[in-house]
Amino acid sequence: MPRLNQLLHPQREPAPVRPAATVLLLRDTPAGVEVLMTRRSLSASFAPGAYVFPGGGVDAADAQAHGQASRRPTQSDLHLTQAIAAIRESFEELGVLLARHADGAPATAADIAALDRHAPFVPQCAARGLSLAAADVHVLAHWITDRDLPRRFDVPFLVARMPEGQTPVADEAEQFEPVWVRPADALARHEAGQFFIIFPTIRTLQRLQAYPDVQAVLAACASEQPLWTSCPRAGWLAGREARYMEHEAPFGELAMVCPDGQILHKLDWQADQPVALLKNVIRLTAPNPGVMTGPGTNSYLVGDPFTGYVAIDPGPADPVHLDRLWRAAGGDIRSIICTHSHPDHSPGARPLQQMCERQPPVLGLPSLPTARADSQFQPDWTLQDQELVRLVGHGEENDITHTLRVLHTPGHAANHLCLLLEEDGLLFSGDHILNGSTTVINPPDGEMTAYLESLDKLDGACAEHGVEFILPAHGHVLGAARGVIAQLKAHRLAREAKVLAAMRAAPDGTLDDWVALAYDDVPRAIWPVAKRSLLAHVERLRAMRPGND
Repeated sequence: MPRLNQLLHPQREPAPVRPAATVLLLRDTPAGVEVLMTRRSLSASFAPGAYVFPGGGVDAADAQAHGQASRRPTQSDLHLTQAIAAIRESFEELGVLLARHADGAPATAADIAALDRHAPFVPQCAARGLSLAAADVHVLAHWITDRDLPRRFDVPFLVARMPEGQTPVADEAEQFEPVWVRPADALARHEAGQFFIIFPTIRTLQRLQAYPDVQAVLAACASEQPLWTSCPRAGWLAGREARYMEHEAPFGELAMVCPDGQILHKLDWQADQPVALLKNVIRLTAPNPGVMTGPGTNSYLVGDPFTGYVAIDPGPADPVHLDRLWRAAGGDIRSIICTHSHPDHSPGARPLQQMCERQPPVLGLPSLPTARADSQFQPDWTLQDQELVRLVGHGEENDITHTLRVLHTPGHAANHLCLLLEEDGLLFSGDHILNGSTTVINPPDGEMTAYLESLDKLDGACAEHGVEFILPAHGHVLGAARGVIAQLKAHRLAREAKVLAAMRAAPDGTLDDWVALAYDDVPRAIWPVAKRSLLAHVERLRAMRPGND
């Protein structure tokens, strides 16, 4: 984790979470699955006026009612308690009763009419011989309210089939206007400003669209584990709050810059101004966006006014970008490191060096003969694997040190290296790991086996040094570093399996034949680039199976 004294903002403790439960009541229609939603009171303390699924807080009595509820053999005590809470809330808010008589018959309109929605729920059910149908309630997802909000809940989103013959009636106190709606229609109405829903509801409806009927939803929940778990984070984008789940590109950056969830970080890509990520890490994005560079090449400054700075990947020889980089460092650049020699990373090194009064050395690995003509690079000093590049200075209170460990990581390029900032557990990954896409492995300078082995090396370094965040040369900061590496390796091996299947299906095929089979899940416009990585897979497979072309 980054040192606390390097965080940009004073930290605060997020509000504690309260246990709650909500349930998506579903029904099949000729037009597809519909879900029951209801509008919250405009005076509600949480999400006033929003359309929501019925639910509320988990009471102590819910955990004591297990004997009055059915349960699946695999249903845990916790999930049973949550199901009971959701059943109770559905009845209190909408008059929907998920319960059965001893013979298995569902609760009737007469049962509902006999129950008082303002009196203790479970004893009334027991008096009428009703068992709560908790076995019919399944876990769909697990949401934890965003860290920035003053009221927070730890809430499973449960699903159940709406009982036949029942009509929801809002309590007209907490909930109003119950409505059956297709997920796609709810989302469209929200976009049109006619149906206010909050972030977890939006994301849940988006995923619910994929299911053709209620049984498909229930079948997806058979594992008893949530299909996803999320505690979203928020930042500013285009002048508005924007929230993200863990798998979305900006999430890791928000976790690093504002770990306590405060909404302070701007996510807009721009090349005009430096972006502070920590007190000792600044990012400047070069004005070279494109298909291969994403929003542009990220140049990083590591250090502070007391230690001076290391510039990582100065990018293309763009005078305006280099001037901004020099100014952001106050002209005090102690060394310039290029992660590799590609033309969007290293050409700016020499011009930036010439701008500095005390010309800093250019560090890195020289390009090999396999490098393209536009990727020739010769550093002043050749860095060795595991070599340390250290900045030391005396601050206002004590000495400050920033140590970058060099990790030779061939694969994307033969002279590729990554840098690990030891004191803060950060990995500068160059093009070896990107946010938003996989990197291209382009033979002969790129080599797939070396790339995969370098991933293993980076995973080991992350484990040893407690690295949680990856700062790539393209895209936002990535969180959950080891998970990212594991997913990336799994993706590469899965792609390799498709390449092998394509080669077996068309043994006399060309790269063009194989790319159509192995990359059928990506747009055709990407195939010319994908063909380079396909070639790298083909060369690796042939090397693994000599004589078995």
